[in-house]
Amino acid sequence: MSTRLNSSSGLTLLKGDSEELRSQAHRKRCEYLQEGAATYLIMRIVSYTNICVADCSYCAFYRKPNDPEGYVLSNEAIFKKLDDLIAAGGSLVAMEGGFHPKLKIDHYENLFRTVRTRYGNTLEIYGPTIVEVIFIARSSRISLEEALLRLQKAGLSWIPGGGAEILTNRWRHKLSPRKYSVEEYLDGMELAQRLGFGTTATMVIGFGESWEDRLEHLEHIRNLQDKTGGFSSFLLWTYQSDNTALGGERIDNQEYLKSVAISRLYLDNIPIIRASFLTQGNRGPLALKWGASDFDIVLEDQVTQLAGATIEPNIKRVLEQVKEAKIEPLQRQPFLQPFRALV
Repeated sequence: MSTRLNSSSGLTLLKGDSEELRSQAHRKRCEYLQEGAATYLIMRIVSYTNICVADCSYCAFYRKPNDPEGYVLSNEAIFKKLDDLIAAGGSLVAMEGGFHPKLKIDHYENLFRTVRTRYGNTLEIYGPTIVEVIFIARSSRISLEEALLRLQKAGLSWIPGGGAEILTNRWRHKLSPRKYSVEEYLDGMELAQRLGFGTTATMVIGFGESWEDRLEHLEHIRNLQDKTGGFSSFLLWTYQSDNTALGGERIDNQEYLKSVAISRLYLDNIPIIRASFLTQGNRGPLALKWGASDFDIVLEDQVTQLAGATIEPNIKRVLEQVKEAKIEPLQRQPFLQPFRALV
């Protein structure tokens, strides 16, 4: 049995030959999906509001309460987005919106119940991130468990991994001090998994964090996965810096690829590593040779678009780019049922 990577051995691998790192990650990836193929799905991220009091320095999207550019989408506006997604062959909607101080738990129950009633299992619903649900629970003066159970009853099946960014308390305090600690994030995700939600894991890189910080993040994710087995996939994407208070420069694609590779090798207990075509654009398919075996075709994500990400609207063109990398794209469906509750 091979020895698991730790921070020390991971750093050694990162400082060594890049082709050796790529080769090891690709071999590991091929243990989960045959070489020459990659799975994908078509999705849309619907930001039902842009009003948020989290004050994250890296976000170009949010507006404070009473800002004239602030909004809460009507059901009709949301339905139009979802109808367009289905028409494009999409199967997944991620519905997220930050920390709106006036929207309580009943608003979200009504929203997800309405969407589930209208669309049934035609679309799978990824709901608020766990940090959003923590905020909703506290704002509504109920426990996190009650908030999750009520959202689940209303039709929500999945809690995505967003809100993690970099899971070190030093970086969380620097980037988003109101967005809860590493411990609160992990405890919240564990609770969601134990209540039967499907979950995904994520990491955002490019804020100026070190490789040690990234490996600490991966260690947290791997430890929780060892404990619960609740993460279905891991998505790595890069900070987009336009129009943000934090500013800075984007990291290059080579650093992203090395990060994908070390994530594939470190997260030996998560079957799917997803490439971010959203933030890497036409360079995204390269990650499918560096350890990733899956990608999303995202039709809308205002959060990253306002920070400088560009979406390719032509789905056929995205698939052609994958084929040009000598990889056959295989469309998949999201799981239409939540994970079995662990308690």
